[in-house]
Amino acid sequence: MTRQPQKRCMKQRDLVNQLRKFKLGPDRIEKVISLITDSSLSTDECWRYLSKRILATTDPIQLHQYLHQKVYLPSDITPELAPVWVPDKDELEQSNIYKLMHELEMSDYQDFYNWSISSPADFWARIISDLQIFFHQAPQKIFDFSTTPSDQGWLVGSRLNIVDSCFQGDEQAVAIVTQNGDGSIINYTYQQLERLVNQVSHSLIKMGVETDTPIGIIMPMTVESIAIYLACIKIGAVAVTIADSFASTEIAVRFQIAGARLVFTQDYVHRTGKQLPLYEKVIAAQAEQVIVIKTITDNKLFLRKKDYLWKDFLDSDFDEPHRSVSRLPSDYCNILFSSGTTGPPKAIPWTHATPIKSAADAYLHHDIKVGDCLCWPTSLGWMMGPWLVFSALINKARIALYPDVATGRNFFTFVETTKVTMLGLVPSLVSKWRKDGLAGSVDWSSIRVFSSTGECSNPDDMFFLMSQANYKPIIEYCGGTEIGGGYITGTIVQPNIPSTFSTPALGSRFLILDEAGKQTDEGEVFLIPPALGLSTELLNADHYKAYYASTPTDNLLRRHGDQIAHLPNGYFRVNGRVDDAMNLGGIKTNCNQIETVLSKLDFVRESAAIAVPAIGGGPSNLVIYLVPESDKISKIEMLYEMQLAIHQGLNPLFKIKDCFLVNNLPRTASNKIMRRKLRQAYEDQSVDL
Repeated sequence: MTRQPQKRCMKQRDLVNQLRKFKLGPDRIEKVISLITDSSLSTDECWRYLSKRILATTDPIQLHQYLHQKVYLPSDITPELAPVWVPDKDELEQSNIYKLMHELEMSDYQDFYNWSISSPADFWARIISDLQIFFHQAPQKIFDFSTTPSDQGWLVGSRLNIVDSCFQGDEQAVAIVTQNGDGSIINYTYQQLERLVNQVSHSLIKMGVETDTPIGIIMPMTVESIAIYLACIKIGAVAVTIADSFASTEIAVRFQIAGARLVFTQDYVHRTGKQLPLYEKVIAAQAEQVIVIKTITDNKLFLRKKDYLWKDFLDSDFDEPHRSVSRLPSDYCNILFSSGTTGPPKAIPWTHATPIKSAADAYLHHDIKVGDCLCWPTSLGWMMGPWLVFSALINKARIALYPDVATGRNFFTFVETTKVTMLGLVPSLVSKWRKDGLAGSVDWSSIRVFSSTGECSNPDDMFFLMSQANYKPIIEYCGGTEIGGGYITGTIVQPNIPSTFSTPALGSRFLILDEAGKQTDEGEVFLIPPALGLSTELLNADHYKAYYASTPTDNLLRRHGDQIAHLPNGYFRVNGRVDDAMNLGGIKTNCNQIETVLSKLDFVRESAAIAVPAIGGGPSNLVIYLVPESDKISKIEMLYEMQLAIHQGLNPLFKIKDCFLVNNLPRTASNKIMRRKLRQAYEDQSVDL
């Protein structure tokens, strides 16, 4: 961005006085003034120097935001759309994307993206080669598509087992790093992990498990659960991964849909000092046969007759590698489930080709390199769990597994000790870290990149996290289980703006359409097939009806359900799900936009906005469910401040009809707010959530 000094004229005295209010010393004030008035620096150079050399993590976030505004406000873009991180020359040239662009003699990212969608066969052939995907039989062609969404074929003529591609690097390199109950760190090499995978594979075969058998895994992310997961896939079985946070009734539904009779689990799940029974819950879900890992050695565990302890299941005489079962790219490797917030959960198969999409997104958009350390608090029951496994192992990186929730100081100690280079998160985690005052005490020096997914993020929270981490980029990442990764994301070769997406995922395309099917800058997103990773089947629903039927054009488009906005600077912002759209007095908005405004208020810990029909018809009413930070101010004062914030930050016509103070918000097991339950609570006039 070109510096425009004529627009930067300001009274230095006013700036000095403002900086003094932030208690900056004379030396730092002089440096700030010197930088801001230096016309030889570009705007981006000025901010990069300020953020990296002058500002400290101990400075209040308000100072960071104030100087960011002073740097960018005189420019041609508003501070809200101004970058907070811009790659320097070394960061740019060391990135995976830049190296690819250089080899392809491309100097512009947009040209690279255009090549990825205009020449998909060449693009994916190159990425598959770079990832060193191992084939039993090489593909005759990269893809072959008819006009029918269910008749899509990738890697035609090939055979593979995706687990083979997880073990192509240095066998002595660390594959997984985790922590014992006493806090000690344990490293598992690729050789050790592969041996355990082979041992589990051998033991499953010895039990009589056949190709295509669905096998349930209901466990937290551990070395054992990852080994079980990979072993199931290696022998040609299908891993059915279910989050351990579900109630037994919900687990039973998923067992029934997937047909899983054999299940791996452990005796307890350990969370924040509590021991939550898991084996009991799996039994209550009527699992036919269970293999249990015992985590509490001094507790007596009473097994059913058909069930086994982990130590008895493993064949101790095993000593030989187990060959993987050759599979078609379209064969299932994993069954995952949607959250089921609006009905029964959709059972979504991943094929042996899907993990290539996951690993490619990590390689390109998260810039994962050999030896990197990836940490993402999740489980195998949510897509980011399998995504993490394949993204790390195929890219010859290591996985950092923290055995508890990521909300306490011990988690950050683990991140520091294991030297995590890529930390994944959900935005609500950042909000909690900020409110609890934890992020400022962390040594983030090993982090190269953050990534955020799962829900719409708050720009203030993301700016705050970047300020605490000496300004590392945050890759916003949005997609879904049925994609195998993201359809819209960011890169480290483009400037980073909090809570925005800089690009469609490489190799992916989409359109933004209004209700009439016309292209627009703000509306519902529709994916354009083909794209590697897109699902073609559902186990318990009509796939065509779920994704392709009733789209607003005659073109082959795939409904995804997100609302997004194409911003004036070419970036994108995800505004939430279509189901969360609101029409307040004829003006369309989204619950997330309202919640983002409210989150800036000191007394708001969490909020959820819903629209409810007005009695007798007419415009919908806005209702707020609020988890207050404290009870220091009255509900009337809170309501006044919230209404003022909405008027000033969004639209003066948006009026709060009602507000309920609650202790917590109802969430799904994947941490999404259950707005359907809130609407039902409002209809029932109940705050019992």
